[in-house]
Amino acid sequence: MASNKIATQDFIPVEKIKEGIMILKNQSLRGVLIVSSTNFGLKSAEEQTAIIYQFQNFLNSLDFQVQILVQSRRINMTGYIEKLKEMEKKQENELLKMQTAEYVKFIEEIIGGGSIMTKSFYITVPYFPLTELTNFMPEGEDNNKAQLTEQKFQAAKYQLYQRMEYISLGLRRCGLKSAPLNTAEIIELLWASYHPSEAEYGYYPELPPELTK
Repeated sequence: MASNKIATQDFIPVEKIKEGIMILKNQSLRGVLIVSSTNFGLKSAEEQTAIIYQFQNFLNSLDFQVQILVQSRRINMTGYIEKLKEMEKKQENELLKMQTAEYVKFIEEIIGGGSIMTKSFYITVPYFPLTELTNFMPEGEDNNKAQLTEQKFQAAKYQLYQRMEYISLGLRRCGLKSAPLNTAEIIELLWASYHPSEAEYGYYPELPPELTK
């Protein structure tokens, strides 16, 4: 009897990651920018209005779609607390030992009141080389028949980087910094999205040396 099991990779639209760019199964490309945050609530009313206005102008200036991703992840404090307890045991000064113990108790009470979360912000930028470079693709054509040659990939990569640079400039006007993810960072982002529990504990798969450069 044939197995009906489907590999996890079959649900992921990414075919491969090359030179910091995701190549999807439909041969379109995706670049990913990680974006800094700003404490909007601490800004004055005038500053908040200016940021909203600049961000609105930035979005209205785009002539291509982007995807904004906010990833929330629990911070695992177990290792940190264990280190503090070890410091407490080795501490010879009674006052410092007492303060360390109180600090550990304080951290444990915070954790007991709810999870400590961290947020990361990303913008995914698309480019469709088989349509935008050739400016034509017959309706209903099988994507598997279309080939993203090395020449088309390099031309498309340049166009994609132009889009990402444009987005970085627009975000800069809003007071936000951004940087493109490299191949290893994109792999870790995707892996963490499908393995949140392992990522919470700081576990990531070991990558080949060529992907960490």
